[in-house]
Amino acid sequence: MHSDVGRLWASRERPFPGAAEEAGACRTVDGDDLPELCRAIAEQEAIAEQAVNSSANPSARDGTAQPACP
Repeated sequence: MHSDVGRLWASRERPFPGAAEEAGACRTVDGDDLPELCRAIAEQEAIAEQAVNSSANPSARDGTAQPACP
């Protein structure tokens, strides 16, 4: 969607999990052009993925996480 000043906007249909939102992941992002909008989306998805992975593996937060596979 374009704003009335020409910026592109995207909004995620499904909310992020609570841990992702607490970490700062935003469902709605904007950009001046398509590449910038895509970067903004990717940044939010990365924040969400990291937050969800950290909440699923609490030891990851303190650096003591062990790999799942040897």
